[in-house]
Amino acid sequence: MSTLRAEPSPGSFPFELAKFITYRDREVCERVRRIRKQDICKHSNPAFRIKVIEDAETFYAEFASDLVGRIQTARDAGKKFVAILPVGPTPQYELAVRKINETRLSCKHVHTFNMDEYADESGNTAPLSWPGSFQQAMMENFFLKIDPALRPPLDQIHFPSKDNIASYSRMIEDAGEADVCYGGIGWCGHIAFWEAHLGLEFGGDLAAFRKARARLVELHPMTIMQNALHSFSGDWSWVPPQACSIGPRDILGARDRSFWLDGYIGGGVSWQRFIARLVAHGPVNPLVPGSILQEVPGSYTIMGGVADDVVIAMK
Repeated sequence: MSTLRAEPSPGSFPFELAKFITYRDREVCERVRRIRKQDICKHSNPAFRIKVIEDAETFYAEFASDLVGRIQTARDAGKKFVAILPVGPTPQYELAVRKINETRLSCKHVHTFNMDEYADESGNTAPLSWPGSFQQAMMENFFLKIDPALRPPLDQIHFPSKDNIASYSRMIEDAGEADVCYGGIGWCGHIAFWEAHLGLEFGGDLAAFRKARARLVELHPMTIMQNALHSFSGDWSWVPPQACSIGPRDILGARDRSFWLDGYIGGGVSWQRFIARLVAHGPVNPLVPGSILQEVPGSYTIMGGVADDVVIAMK
């Protein structure tokens, strides 16, 4: 296996990007591709805190500690804790459950809003009974593993659905806005399921983009493939075509943001290596939805294998 630093340009083999790719500024792509691992944490906004954690065990342990620490701080202050949560990755949830149960940390003050949920071609959201649903994953991997005496009341655990998506952003507002929005970055640059192609609707109007609220969305082809890869054994026929998703307004409306990038497959392979750089170091652009994180306070934690240099690896 030979591994080469990615060339800064197509060189002697110029080509147009595939038609389904939404963000098409090749000069920017070449610039961020050249960012070395040793420089990836440098950013002009000191409130946008980029960090690299090399090993998976420490990565997920810190993710869990971040969540549990915020729950405990709010409990100790006698305050409500409101969080926007992603379904994955899931290892941190089991670690968080263990700490909650061991320390007898009451979560009765916790109110959660999941980021998204799959939907069919008619906008019907996946039921709790479907094994691929985010609701089932969160209940089985997190909420139902918390001791019933400590668990948040079920009416304080919210998931977007066909029935509530039109009012989901208002539900978060009515809860007092999120104290923190957790999340990750999708292959196309999405946050939650707010996809890259949705940016085309705003014609570069960032102010309007930032105000966009929760809605039903069509999944980007890259998202279909990404989720087939990590959740459905590579079976793209198993990934629904749409989803209900929070919008940029909900992410920016949170008092803090905590994003975690763990898209490392192993063997030197990461699907997230380039998009992690474009989101954090490219221009803020509706066609790269996650790029809005650069403008506001928050943390952006990258697993070591994702932060590694972008390379061309060929046999």
